[in-house]
Amino acid sequence: MIFELLSWVVVIVSILCILAGAFCSMIGGLGLVRLPDFYSRLHGGGVTDTAGVGLILVGLMIYSGFNLVTFKLVMILFFFLLTSPSACHALAKAAMKHGVKPELDDAKVSES
Repeated sequence: MIFELLSWVVVIVSILCILAGAFCSMIGGLGLVRLPDFYSRLHGGGVTDTAGVGLILVGLMIYSGFNLVTFKLVMILFFFLLTSPSACHALAKAAMKHGVKPELDDAKVSES
């Protein structure tokens, strides 16, 4: 009885993590389309991409239990958490070096 209840809790928590990750990924995709310039699009895509993939992988880890699959998912998450922010930083640095300027709101800049 108690083990059946715990298995349902595990399934529900993993589904919630996967759905939250999918929601973050969809928001990131929307940000890539709607944000005004390169840097804000890069930020929107990079942050939500990392959060979305991270939550999806955590949900899959919870669902799979403690086995070899979970170890592989942890390694994928570790690799992704190292490479995704580094790639976003490298893209932003290359864009700045090649003269891509961020869009600034003139009204807010003149106030300061």
